[in-house]
Amino acid sequence: MSETVTISKSTVAPSLVPPEQGLAMPRQCVKHWPGPRHRRWFSWKVLFARLFVFVTAGAVTVYGATQMYAVVGQTNATSLQVLLVILFALSFSWITLSAATALLGFCVLLSQRLRAKSTGKPAALTTRTAIVMPVYNEDPEMVFGTLRDLARGLAAKGCAKHFEVFVLSDTNDPETLRQEETAAHRLRSLGRHGIGAYYRKRKDNEGKKAGNVAEFVQRWGGRYDFMIVLDADSTMTPDAVLTLARAMEAEPRTGLIQTLPHLTGGQTLFARLQQFAAAVYGPLHASGLALWFGNDSNYWGHNAIIRVRAFADACGLPALGGVPPFGGPILSHDFVEAALLRRAGYGVSMRPDIAGSFEGTPPTLSEHAARDRRWAQGNLQHARLVGGAGLHWMSRFHLVNGIMSYLASPIWLLFLATGFALSWIAESVPTDYFPRDFALYPTWPQFDARQALSLLGVSLAVLLMPKLLAWAAAMMDSDRRTAAGGGLALTGSVVLEVLLSSLLAPVMMLLQSRAVLDVLLGRDSGWGAQQRFAADASFIAVARRNLGLTAMGLVSSYAAFSVSISVWLWLLPVWLGLSGAIPLAYVTARRGVGMAALRAGLFQIAGERRHRKDAPLPKGEAVPG
Repeated sequence: MSETVTISKSTVAPSLVPPEQGLAMPRQCVKHWPGPRHRRWFSWKVLFARLFVFVTAGAVTVYGATQMYAVVGQTNATSLQVLLVILFALSFSWITLSAATALLGFCVLLSQRLRAKSTGKPAALTTRTAIVMPVYNEDPEMVFGTLRDLARGLAAKGCAKHFEVFVLSDTNDPETLRQEETAAHRLRSLGRHGIGAYYRKRKDNEGKKAGNVAEFVQRWGGRYDFMIVLDADSTMTPDAVLTLARAMEAEPRTGLIQTLPHLTGGQTLFARLQQFAAAVYGPLHASGLALWFGNDSNYWGHNAIIRVRAFADACGLPALGGVPPFGGPILSHDFVEAALLRRAGYGVSMRPDIAGSFEGTPPTLSEHAARDRRWAQGNLQHARLVGGAGLHWMSRFHLVNGIMSYLASPIWLLFLATGFALSWIAESVPTDYFPRDFALYPTWPQFDARQALSLLGVSLAVLLMPKLLAWAAAMMDSDRRTAAGGGLALTGSVVLEVLLSSLLAPVMMLLQSRAVLDVLLGRDSGWGAQQRFAADASFIAVARRNLGLTAMGLVSSYAAFSVSISVWLWLLPVWLGLSGAIPLAYVTARRGVGMAALRAGLFQIAGERRHRKDAPLPKGEAVPG
């Protein structure tokens, strides 16, 4: 039922890699599974949390759908009206699930504030952990500098013998490769601090990032008990690394522990907006997810610790027949690896309480869209794996949830288009009050304005509730409130974030819808290196990239206004964001605007300080994500 994955040998001099001590990593089969091996972790707390989330989300969704049906036509609804209700229910269910999770997370954070923190002495480590960083045409100074600082921090804490650093290179750019190898020789000097540091360059990049890590396990996995996977733009503090290693030692049935990476290093307004939202809203959602996911959690591909032998036994990725985008290598491998670990009987948990986990964020809207295009292909690819044999039901939920995260945009777009079509029909087609069929009463048009206003209020409440709860949680936490610049700065930043994200939402909707369409049409995203550094693009370049979005906004505004002023106002949040796509993308991509917001006390996160206009950036802020 399985086959052994072949590996490629390194081209790097043996002095830069340790002696091989590999593990077999059989390729898994998703069509057949010999038996249900996944253990059941029963917990009343997790069971209650899941019931709370699904019942709450389901009840609010049903209420919203029935209200929508009452608005558009109770007894004589047309097929187009029924389609509108279905599309609304699908979109609304996605929102209500997030809101229910946020409400649960708020309760978790509140209970943590009331609970006394343990001050017990941490247990001594007895295991060895590899800190691995797969890279592909990344900035060598950033990559090796991050690992050098982390290794020195671990050595300073007297834990050097328990960790080794490994850079796994798939770089194919000659100049970057030359710089990598020079930096790798300098990294080897960490040996005098007691921490082994190694570098390997593959001959080819078969399997991309997942294949890179798999090859490492097959050649050196036997040297380590655990491995912590970092992306090129992510890092962890020594304390976070030690906490993860101790947590994994204490849970022999756990195969993976995922931290909550906090976004950092942003200079542009777009990056600062994203990292502020993650800092304020992220802990709320992550706390809720961690509770109701329990030991059936998910993996985000980095800033997590993995039990190496469990990974080798269970996570040889299955082969997908056919060609990309639905065939070929599995792009979003992390969700699949978590599902395979869980199938093999290992727990997968989430620890948002572990501080000191960080990652970068794309500096501009265009770079975010480019990364999102790859993620869309990887997540939609999971449609071929949802029905895999032996998967835990929560693992199937994670796969479906990932698919839905991208289908939500075209569903929303179809909902808006259907609503516009109904409005146009209502204005353009004369109503037949006395049809040919016999009827005691005329067929009056049905539209309940009171129901419509009630539904609008419910929808806005569900949309805004997670952000309001997150703001309240941050206001009650003195450390987080201070990190944001105080209560006034925090409140102003949240209000501005809501306004800007509302304008960006329709732009994101169309970008994601186009990405989904590309995948459905069979277009492969390829595997390009990410642009992690902010570079102020010219207005002409930004205008060219966003001209189509702007045109769609202007056309939709004119079309809505030609139908009626009420339709024009109903679609205002959509056409306004699209019509302003060019200035919005240009302004949010400017480093000067992002730094001006910081100097004004807006969008501050932990570790930053308010500074004067002529003051240099605090240490660490100038490293873009």
